[in-house]
Parts: sequence; structure tokens; C-alpha cells
Amino acid sequence: MNFESWPRLLVVDVEGNGATPPDLVEVATLPLVAGTLDTTSARAWLVRPPVPVTPFASRVHKLTNADLASCPPWSDVADHVAATLDGAWICAHNASVEYRVLRRHLPDWKPAGVLDTLRLSRATLPDAPKHNLDALISHLNLDLTEASTQRHRAPFDAHAAALLLLRLAAHHPTWEALTEAAVPPGLPGVPEPESPPTLW
Repeated sequence: MNFESWPRLLVVDVEGNGATPPDLVEVATLPLVAGTLDTTSARAWLVRPPVPVTPFASRVHKLTNADLASCPPWSDVADHVAATLDGAWICAHNASVEYRVLRRHLPDWKPAGVLDTLRLSRATLPDAPKHNLDALISHLNLDLTEASTQRHRAPFDAHAAALLLLRLAAHHPTWEALTEAAVPPGLPGVPEPESPPTLW
């Protein structure tokens, strides 16, 4: 895999307040540049949601309403998030979730393409015991000692998904082969089918 051939790519993760549909409480982006994690350019935003965080959501990501009380509302950070994402491919584990939530919060945003490490892991490691992020971290012995925060926080999960993407990408010879395995149907970046041959 020639990582130099990759377009601009951000691994993203979001956390919500547990409402339906969810309001964002945390967004993290981590660029991948030439096959490495560009942690110096990583970004993360904490957001005070308009609806309080449910107890279940707090148990998952450990963010409480008290933690978020002094954080800005989404309207104050939306332009910064949009500017960071602008023009980039995104990658996430079970990426349709991140894509849907971000699109709902940023109606004018559309990524260049979407890679899903869940879909990619199923295609690349069909014999793995499970394909959730925890199971793959353990199965592949991913080194997360440099990840900030903890599991189920957006920066940590973005870091884990980035390491997972790089490990799985090594099994695919080209960017085109990777996208064929990793882009969910119906999401941006689905490879165009080859045109049938003609006589002229």
C-alpha cells in the first residue's frame, strides 16, 4: 500500500447525549498523513447539548452534564468543525453513524468519501472473533498507550480507529482496492463502476 497516494483523510469519532436523535457532546478528528497519525493536528471539541445527557450515555463515555455545563453550544463550534472537515475523506468505525450525525449537525457538509473500519475489518479479517472496536483492539494488539482520554471518548476512539485502518490497509494493494472494501453502499466515495467497452 502506497500511503502517499491517499487523499486528505481524517479519522473521526463522535459521542452523543443519548437522545433520539442524538445531540453531539464530543467530536474528535485525527489526520492521517503518509501512513502516520498526525497527532499534532488532532482536534477535539466538547459541546454542551440542548438536551441533558442521559445516565446511560454518561455511563458509556463518562461525560456528565456537570462536565459539559461550561462548554460551548454546538452553534459556537459548528463552523470550526466544518472548516476542519471541509474537503476531506472521513474514516470511523461503523462510519454510517458518524456520517449521519455529522450531516444532521452540518447540513451543508459532505465528505469527499467515507471509509468504515467495521466494514473493512469484516472484509479483511473474516475469521476474527468479533468486529467491534474493543474486540479488534485486542485481536490485533493495537498499541493505544499514546491515545488521549479513555475508551468511548471521541479522541481515544478516533486514535484506535486510525491504528486499525492502517493495520487493515496493509492487506490492500491500492487506495482503489481499499475503498472498494471499506466504503459503505450509498455513502460518498463508492467507486464508480467501469463503463462498458465501446467500438469508438
